[in-house]
Amino acid sequence: MNGADGVPAGRPIVLVGAPGSGKSTVGTLLAERLGRPFVDVDAVIEERAGKPIAEIFVDDGEPVFRALEEATTIELLDRPAVISLGGGAVLSTTIRQALAGHLVVWLQVSAGAASERVGLSTARPLLLGNVRGRLIQLLNQRTPLYDEVAAVRIATDGSTVAQVVEQILGSLDD
Repeated sequence: MNGADGVPAGRPIVLVGAPGSGKSTVGTLLAERLGRPFVDVDAVIEERAGKPIAEIFVDDGEPVFRALEEATTIELLDRPAVISLGGGAVLSTTIRQALAGHLVVWLQVSAGAASERVGLSTARPLLLGNVRGRLIQLLNQRTPLYDEVAAVRIATDGSTVAQVVEQILGSLDD
């Protein structure tokens, strides 16, 4: 049975996309509009680890972070919330399989728009150095995986957060 927002009752709306696609910003507004909680997987990991993701990468390494990301994501997919996954979550076969049957919204962004939004943030360890070049590499690697899990695709370049949320809400009525 679908809830008032068009999503099966008790099921999450999951946002995926590259760094700078707007998952956290869009997710916050979308959750507010739907009267659902918003959960950012990266924020949950940071809270539980007691340190920023960049420090997890430096102190413990990417494999430790990816294991935390996988376990946390799988756990949170049981919540009827708007859930923002980390940009690299789709690299995990386990996460991709767990997303089957969920309403997954891919926030599509070009490397140019993403690099403008992300800037030179040191909070994103995989983007250190040549931000635009790294984003192009990440998009080339991850685009087929985002496409694989997505039920809805929303282009975010040139759109405001409110416009993106309206597009998502419109897709829920389809």
